[in-house]
Amino acid sequence: MKYDAKEIEAIIEKYLPACEGYPVKVIEAMNYAFKAGGKRLRPALMNICFDLYADENDDDMIKALECFMSAIEMIHTYSLIHDDLPALDNDKLRRGKPTVHVAFGEDIAILAGDGLLNYAYETAAKAFSICKCNERIERAFVLLTTKPGIYGMIGGQTLDVIMSAKPLDKNQLDYIYANKTSALIECSMMIGAILGGADDSEVEIIEKIAYSVGMAFQVQDDILDLTGDEQVIGKPVLSDEKNEKTTYVTMFGMQNAKKFVKDMSDESCRLVDSLEVKNEQVKEILSDIIESLINRDR
Repeated sequence: MKYDAKEIEAIIEKYLPACEGYPVKVIEAMNYAFKAGGKRLRPALMNICFDLYADENDDDMIKALECFMSAIEMIHTYSLIHDDLPALDNDKLRRGKPTVHVAFGEDIAILAGDGLLNYAYETAAKAFSICKCNERIERAFVLLTTKPGIYGMIGGQTLDVIMSAKPLDKNQLDYIYANKTSALIECSMMIGAILGGADDSEVEIIEKIAYSVGMAFQVQDDILDLTGDEQVIGKPVLSDEKNEKTTYVTMFGMQNAKKFVKDMSDESCRLVDSLEVKNEQVKEILSDIIESLINRDR
């Protein structure tokens, strides 16, 4: 498969629900948010980690992978819808478009987030009928249910919310970043490796890579919130300042934040080099993507 956003979108959008019937309004909102664009980083990383280990002739497992790729982007999109709500960040712009609560109302936005989360599991569950009695599918599904949950993404978001406008220590900030951001990237990359046939030791290394990628990604977001161009990044800048949030930049300064992004990215690439994979060319692609996160402007 290809790894650019347009190629990924062609795969994952096939699984969106049709806009019809009595729930049409919430489905329109779900699809509006899902089709708003973005880097498609999580399904791309899942695809890449699959290709590191997979047999390219395993058509059924490739179809199962596509279900999980779409599901992870649905979960990511639901989290953005809820993040933007007035009760949380109260943002009006996402990916250059009005946020879902602005476009459809707060009530439909809440339901659209709920709908995407539930539909993500409906979509991933299709893999069970594609690859019957397959342990890889079972392990991948368990990860999909845990990493975004209360001991993962939601746990990080919860501490982020309750500590808004309050002083954080480094352990709390690390917990927020490791769960709010890294957990979903870990989920994506580990599922890809598991479905591709990686052994336990390789999946463990993939998890460490994803953790470093996620931490670098979040701190780069902090930097862009202060230095980015709203027209380029597609969302308001100075959002963290408006919400009085402690970030890596406010805690350690801009130069240390930039160094942290580079150090985490370098660590990720070092771990990628240590992987024993079937497809060395894909390993190079993974390293290139990780390095590109250092210099991204959106």
